[in-house]
Amino acid sequence: MKAIAFTQFGDADVMSLQELPDPLLGPDQVLVEVRAAGVNPVDYKIRAGYLQGLMPHHLPLIPGWDVSGVVRAVGIGVQDWKPGDEVLAYARKDHVQFGTYAELISVPDRMIARKPSTVDFVTAAALPLAGLTALQALKAVGTGSGDVVLVHAAAGGVGHLQVQIARELGASRVLGTASPRNHEFVRSLGAEPVSYGDALVDAVAEIVGGDGLVDVVVDNAGGLAFDQSLQLVRDRARMTSIVDGPRALENGVVNTWARPNAEQTQWLVDLVADGKLRVEVQQTFPLEEAVKAHRLLEGGHVRGKVVLTV
Repeated sequence: MKAIAFTQFGDADVMSLQELPDPLLGPDQVLVEVRAAGVNPVDYKIRAGYLQGLMPHHLPLIPGWDVSGVVRAVGIGVQDWKPGDEVLAYARKDHVQFGTYAELISVPDRMIARKPSTVDFVTAAALPLAGLTALQALKAVGTGSGDVVLVHAAAGGVGHLQVQIARELGASRVLGTASPRNHEFVRSLGAEPVSYGDALVDAVAEIVGGDGLVDVVVDNAGGLAFDQSLQLVRDRARMTSIVDGPRALENGVVNTWARPNAEQTQWLVDLVADGKLRVEVQQTFPLEEAVKAHRLLEGGHVRGKVVLTV
């Protein structure tokens, strides 16, 4: 099969299109013909070697944890899937080596959700990791009916889904930090936009009124936004950060790391099919242009997601 892989850690140029052996198919795995692969910030962090101390890595390494495609074959222990099924998954395994930037990938069946026919492969591939990150972070701090929620980086891959999911979970108001050029986009998702910067605390207090505090904060940005959020949330146990685990723990804030969950993935993609969740894809690249996709994402300021097509 053709796949994007690298044999040493480094910048985007270490990746190249290579001919590699087809994946093995374990007894509880599904072999998927990849149609699209989502590109996430964690992918370039893995490529740069930043996560080597967190989980085992093996070279040559194919990056990518998001996939949509068509089942080609199933392992002998698989009951619920058959060749021809259209699927999607957050395909993070315990060891980092055989990712989704490839023509084929074997995925444990416990990670897979069924792609509705009305959802295209690009949209499906953009959803799993960002959607699960958004949903699981909101659930970790008990987001529910009547909550006023502040989402940082509300125009980004996770944030733009989070503002919509918060509404689905019952939030009464959602505020989203974004640069001014993305305020209309954030507003179109159902959030009240607010600009980043030194004036954020006062701006949020003015918008929400009363004591100027919010019920839930989801930090997708870190840095100054993290510090400001400590002043804005009523209870630090209802603030979560996906970007700064050590500081979260030091400050009584919940740290979240997305876990594969087929049931939640199905719930999310069904929302997309029902027109209740919009997945913004800023740009697609063919598989062989993965280097360009990484450079775009590393440059920041991406609205929504970037996806590779296969």
